[in-house]
Amino acid sequence: MPAFICTACGVQYPPAEAPPDSCPICQDERQYIPPAGQQWTTPARLAAAHRNAWHQHEPGLLGIGTTPAFAIGQRALLIRTAEGNVLWDGLSLLDDATVALLRALGGLAAIAISHPHYYGNMVEWAQTFGCPLWLQAGDRHWAVRPDPAICFWSGATQALPGGLTLIHAPGHFDGAAMLHWPGGAEGRGALLSGDIVQVAADRRTAGFMRSYPNWIPLGPAAVRRIGDAVAPFAFDRVYGAWWDRVIETDGKAAVERSVARALHWLEAP
Repeated sequence: MPAFICTACGVQYPPAEAPPDSCPICQDERQYIPPAGQQWTTPARLAAAHRNAWHQHEPGLLGIGTTPAFAIGQRALLIRTAEGNVLWDGLSLLDDATVALLRALGGLAAIAISHPHYYGNMVEWAQTFGCPLWLQAGDRHWAVRPDPAICFWSGATQALPGGLTLIHAPGHFDGAAMLHWPGGAEGRGALLSGDIVQVAADRRTAGFMRSYPNWIPLGPAAVRRIGDAVAPFAFDRVYGAWWDRVIETDGKAAVERSVARALHWLEAP
């Protein structure tokens, strides 16, 4: 039986003879059901029309993205550490080339996901590489394909191999998380933010939203929480969820300025 994948958000559901009646993640106000209605694909159909492409952002950090773009269109990031490789955020496609390349690089020691929009077929990735899959407990009910590989973490932070740290930053979702990589940016530190801190088109600032496609803002309390969550961490670079959404330098100050800017307009008379 195929494990059907929603074509709008890219999330995979448990194997079944027929696709689900609906996708709860797309029915939520933060995502949307396309005008043509709910549609589904399978891993085989997806692999027949798409492939994964790779790009080295910097030493020790590889981007992986599906082409042509599928669903939301994010790219994942592979962090290489002395304690093993860690995959940040998910994709819907796990093709043969990606499996071969990752195995040649030593496989995966862990997978961690920022929030449900980027779950993709995370369970298939975890099963293929026999590694734990870390999700923040605040998003437990959005994990639509249960599996023993899933590790729900709680609290403000969670340590991962290689000195990496998951940071709980609720706002976009209750369990929204970011990843701190102290070895990034030539040792100055990097923040892998998904779209919890959304790198803006100018690549010098960032934004904070409950829903990006539906233009629902976060309130000032949530924006402050996100700023406070990353304040203890040193980072010079911020990697967003798309290939070109990277703040190359002065990243921590850029996030601080962006928090202050958002609060100014949210609280303006």
